[in-house]
Amino acid sequence: MPLVYGVALKYLKRPEDAQDAVMQLFEELIVKVKGSDIKTFKPWLYTCVRNYCLMELRKRTRNLSVSLDDSFMEFCDDFHLTIAGENEEREKALQDCIEALPEKQRISVNYFFLQELSYKEVEERTGFSLKNVKSFIQNGKRNLKLCLEHKGITSYETE
Repeated sequence: MPLVYGVALKYLKRPEDAQDAVMQLFEELIVKVKGSDIKTFKPWLYTCVRNYCLMELRKRTRNLSVSLDDSFMEFCDDFHLTIAGENEEREKALQDCIEALPEKQRISVNYFFLQELSYKEVEERTGFSLKNVKSFIQNGKRNLKLCLEHKGITSYETE
């Protein structure tokens, strides 16, 4: 049992999850032992525990809900896009930089930042995959920051 718990803890990280895994595994192993031709028990047991833990981790990631905020997406620093209340020079520079973006980035950035749609809504409107939408927005944001810096606007933050 300590061997099974140790392996489960190594994969699942949390003691409670490892304890649950040990209980589940022993229930399953009773059936598996009868139907398996086991030459060496310890490596067979290790493989069973490892496979069980990997399946549990896979189940978790399938059901995982992630907050896609700036820190998660690792967007460029504290750069935010907002036009309201900005002076005309900054507004013009932002519009010029948005227009200079590659088409897919421009479309995604417009929907996400200016029309304030979610990633899912951008995906639905554009037909791009969710992964591509996130990539286009992240790359577009980085490109906008570089473009604005090139135009002499180094800070484009809101309160």
